Amino acid sequence: MTVTFAVNEVERVIEADPSETLLEVLRERLGLLGAKRGCNQGVSGACTVLIDGRPMRGCLSLAMNCAGRAITTIEGLAQGDTLAPIQQALVETGAVQCGFCIPGVALTAHALLATNPDPSMDDVREGLAGNLCRCSGYVKLIDAVRRAATARGQR
Repeated sequence: MTVTFAVNEVERVIEADPSETLLEVLRERLGLLGAKRGCNQGVSGACTVLIDGRPMRGCLSLAMNCAGRAITTIEGLAQGDTLAPIQQALVETGAVQCGFCIPGVALTAHALLATNPDPSMDDVREGLAGNLCRCSGYVKLIDAVRRAATARGQR
Protein backbone atom coordinates (compact mmCIF):
# COMPACT_ATOMS: atom_id res chain seq x y z
CA MET A 1 0.00 0.00 0.00
CA THR A 2 1.34 3.45 -0.88
CA VAL A 3 1.45 5.88 2.03
CA THR A 4 2.30 9.57 1.84
CA PHE A 5 3.07 11.65 4.89
CA ALA A 6 5.40 14.48 5.91
CA VAL A 7 8.33 13.46 8.08
CA ASN A 8 10.22 16.38 9.58
CA GLU A 9 8.57 18.65 7.01
CA VAL A 10 9.66 16.53 4.03
CA GLU A 11 7.01 14.67 2.06
CA ARG A 12 7.69 10.95 1.97
CA VAL A 13 6.02 8.33 -0.18
CA ILE A 14 6.57 4.73 0.83
CA GLU A 15 5.19 1.30 0.11
CA ALA A 16 4.09 -0.17 3.42
CA ASP A 17 2.68 -3.48 4.46
CA PRO A 18 -0.69 -2.97 6.23
CA SER A 19 0.78 -4.35 9.47
CA GLU A 20 3.96 -2.24 9.36
CA THR A 21 4.32 0.22 12.21
CA LEU A 22 5.43 3.81 11.91
CA LEU A 23 8.42 2.95 14.08
CA GLU A 24 9.51 0.26 11.61
CA VAL A 25 9.15 2.64 8.67
CA LEU A 26 11.04 5.45 10.37
CA ARG A 27 13.93 3.26 11.49
CA GLU A 28 14.20 0.67 8.72
CA ARG A 29 13.07 2.55 5.64
CA LEU A 30 13.93 6.16 6.39
CA GLY A 31 17.02 5.66 8.57
CA LEU A 32 15.66 7.86 11.38
CA LEU A 33 17.01 6.05 14.41
CA GLY A 34 16.05 8.46 17.21
CA ALA A 35 12.82 6.68 18.08
CA LYS A 36 13.73 3.43 19.82
CA ARG A 37 11.98 0.10 20.23
CA GLY A 38 11.75 -0.01 24.00
CA CYS A 39 8.98 -2.40 24.95
CA ASN A 40 6.96 -2.68 21.71
CA GLN A 41 3.81 -2.31 23.84
CA GLY A 42 3.53 1.48 24.10
CA VAL A 43 4.60 1.58 27.74
CA SER A 44 8.20 2.87 27.74
CA GLY A 45 7.75 5.95 25.56
CA ALA A 46 11.09 5.30 23.83
CA CYS A 47 9.34 5.16 20.44
CA THR A 48 7.52 8.48 20.90
CA VAL A 49 7.16 10.71 17.86
CA LEU A 50 4.87 13.66 17.24
CA ILE A 51 1.96 13.03 14.92
CA ASP A 52 0.33 16.33 14.03
CA GLY A 53 2.08 17.80 17.06
CA ARG A 54 0.81 15.22 19.56
CA PRO A 55 3.05 12.63 21.22
CA MET A 56 2.20 9.17 19.95
CA ARG A 57 3.81 5.76 20.20
CA GLY A 58 5.49 4.80 16.94
CA CYS A 59 5.35 1.11 17.86
CA LEU A 60 1.56 1.23 18.17
CA SER A 61 0.87 3.46 15.16
CA LEU A 62 0.38 1.72 11.85
CA ALA A 63 2.21 3.52 9.06
CA MET A 64 -0.84 3.39 6.80
CA ASN A 65 -2.92 5.17 9.47
CA CYS A 66 -0.47 8.07 9.33
CA ALA A 67 -1.23 8.93 5.70
CA GLY A 68 -1.53 12.67 5.24
CA ARG A 69 -0.21 13.40 8.73
CA ALA A 70 2.80 15.44 9.86
CA ILE A 71 5.35 13.31 11.69
CA THR A 72 8.14 14.88 13.75
CA THR A 73 11.01 12.80 15.03
CA ILE A 74 13.85 13.93 17.27
CA GLU A 75 15.92 14.42 14.10
CA GLY A 76 13.48 17.15 13.02
CA LEU A 77 13.19 19.03 16.31
CA ALA A 78 16.30 21.20 15.93
CA GLN A 79 16.46 23.97 13.35
CA GLY A 80 19.70 23.27 11.51
CA ASP A 81 22.49 23.46 14.09
CA THR A 82 20.28 25.23 16.63
CA LEU A 83 18.81 22.90 19.21
CA ALA A 84 15.18 23.30 20.20
CA PRO A 85 14.82 24.85 23.68
CA ILE A 86 14.01 21.48 25.26
CA GLN A 87 17.04 19.86 23.66
CA GLN A 88 19.30 22.66 24.87
CA ALA A 89 17.82 22.46 28.37
CA LEU A 90 18.33 18.69 28.51
CA VAL A 91 22.01 19.23 27.73
CA GLU A 92 22.42 22.16 30.14
CA THR A 93 20.84 20.33 33.07
CA GLY A 94 22.83 17.15 32.49
CA ALA A 95 19.60 15.20 32.03
CA VAL A 96 21.00 13.12 29.19
CA GLN A 97 22.51 9.95 30.60
CA CYS A 98 22.44 6.87 28.38
CA GLY A 99 20.26 8.71 25.86
CA PHE A 100 17.87 5.85 25.09
CA CYS A 101 14.74 7.56 26.42
CA ILE A 102 15.75 11.15 25.66
CA PRO A 103 14.27 11.45 22.15
CA GLY A 104 10.83 10.42 23.44
CA VAL A 105 11.16 12.64 26.51
CA ALA A 106 12.26 15.61 24.39
CA LEU A 107 9.37 15.24 21.95
CA THR A 108 6.84 14.76 24.74
CA ALA A 109 8.16 17.81 26.58
CA HIS A 110 8.20 19.85 23.37
CA ALA A 111 4.52 19.05 22.82
CA LEU A 112 3.73 19.85 26.46
CA LEU A 113 5.40 23.26 26.17
CA ALA A 114 3.54 23.97 22.93
CA THR A 115 0.22 23.62 24.76
CA ASN A 116 1.32 24.78 28.21
CA PRO A 117 4.20 27.28 27.96
CA ASP A 118 4.52 27.67 31.74
CA PRO A 119 3.82 24.25 33.25
CA SER A 120 3.86 23.67 36.99
CA MET A 121 6.00 20.89 38.44
CA ASP A 122 2.88 18.72 38.62
CA ASP A 123 2.06 19.52 34.97
CA VAL A 124 5.57 18.41 33.95
CA ARG A 125 5.38 15.23 36.01
CA GLU A 126 2.00 14.40 34.50
CA GLY A 127 3.17 15.30 31.01
CA LEU A 128 6.23 13.05 31.20
CA ALA A 129 4.44 10.19 33.00
CA GLY A 130 4.36 8.03 29.87
CA ASN A 131 8.13 8.14 29.38
CA LEU A 132 10.20 5.72 31.42
CA CYS A 133 13.82 6.48 32.22
CA ARG A 134 15.85 3.76 33.87
CA CYS A 135 18.94 5.95 34.42
CA SER A 136 17.62 8.96 36.26
CA GLY A 137 15.42 9.92 39.17
CA TYR A 138 13.57 12.26 36.80
CA VAL A 139 14.65 15.38 38.73
CA LYS A 140 16.97 16.57 35.96
CA LEU A 141 14.37 15.77 33.30
CA ILE A 142 11.79 17.89 35.12
CA ASP A 143 14.37 20.65 35.66
CA ALA A 144 15.10 20.62 31.93
CA VAL A 145 11.43 21.07 31.00
CA ARG A 146 11.11 23.99 33.45
CA ARG A 147 14.32 25.52 32.06
CA ALA A 148 13.03 25.16 28.48
CA ALA A 149 9.77 26.84 29.50
CA THR A 150 11.76 29.80 30.81
CA ALA A 151 13.91 29.91 27.66
CA ARG A 152 10.82 29.86 25.43
CA GLY A 153 9.32 32.73 27.38
CA GLN A 154 12.39 34.87 26.71
CA ARG A 155 12.17 34.51 22.94
